[in-house]
Amino acid sequence: MIAMITWLKLHPFLALAIGAVGVGIAAGLGATDSVAAFVEGFGATMGSVGILIGFGAMFGKLLADSGGADRVVDTLVGRSGPRTLPWMMALVGAVIGLPMFFEIGLVLLMPVIILVARRSGLSLMRIAIPTLAGLSAMHGLVPPHPGPLVAVSALNANLGLTLALGVVVAIPTVIVAGPLFSKLAARWVDVPVPELYVTTEDLEGAEAAAERQRPGFAATLAAILLPVVLMLGKAIADVIAPDSEAAAKNLLDFLGTPVVALGLAVLAGMALLGRGGGMDRKAIASSLESSLPPIAGILLIVGAGGGFKQVLIDTGIADVIAEA
Repeated sequence: MIAMITWLKLHPFLALAIGAVGVGIAAGLGATDSVAAFVEGFGATMGSVGILIGFGAMFGKLLADSGGADRVVDTLVGRSGPRTLPWMMALVGAVIGLPMFFEIGLVLLMPVIILVARRSGLSLMRIAIPTLAGLSAMHGLVPPHPGPLVAVSALNANLGLTLALGVVVAIPTVIVAGPLFSKLAARWVDVPVPELYVTTEDLEGAEAAAERQRPGFAATLAAILLPVVLMLGKAIADVIAPDSEAAAKNLLDFLGTPVVALGLAVLAGMALLGRGGGMDRKAIASSLESSLPPIAGILLIVGAGGGFKQVLIDTGIADVIAEA
């Protein structure tokens, strides 16, 4: 697959699809079953991660078009200097990553990462790496994320102690892998800031953006934190009363489901960000519609990755790798 992408210059989606079917046939799964496994994995991935990416793109575009992203970025950049900004972004990533899966936090914070890098003049690596370090450390080390919970169950460990120790380990991990490592990474790799989430301030300058109606900082923060709070509520309920059948627990389980939480964030964004930013219904609809074409390629690649994974599972290669 790497050769097809780098040498033949095939699109990653095509390379993954061809590679998955080829691996299936080579492993003895058969051509028809290989294609069926790829399609099954593709559909399963798009049914979960694909929806999240779509909702995240919609929310991010609303955040940018309404001026809400400008409000958050101006606050972060205005209250942090070039030295402290990477540390601030690491903290933002850790806070968002505490209740949220890595991929959900990433799609939620993507417009903020890009706009902070563009507005501050710092390298994208100096902004993105600390944020990703905060997200990934929380996802990998701190309950209620799946990995730590599986470890707690397998080892019959104390959940509260595991959570406390996870935070203790996560703090130095984020510091080293985030702000400190980003200094070296920025020297080694020069990544230009992508032309995504372009706002009024980027196009017309700060003065023109200031004259335009923008949602308040509190409203913007509420829209961003809504899925965080919903998922955190579900996580706390799962820890306190995992087997409860109470109506409140069922409600928290429903609202805290990632797809529901991000879907509600989009609806809240339409009101708090769209209407709060002076956008009419036509402008809001146009913003949501324009958010999806740029991520079409990403969705296909992510789905193809899920299809490739399913082929590895059905052929038994995944078990061989796990046992090696």
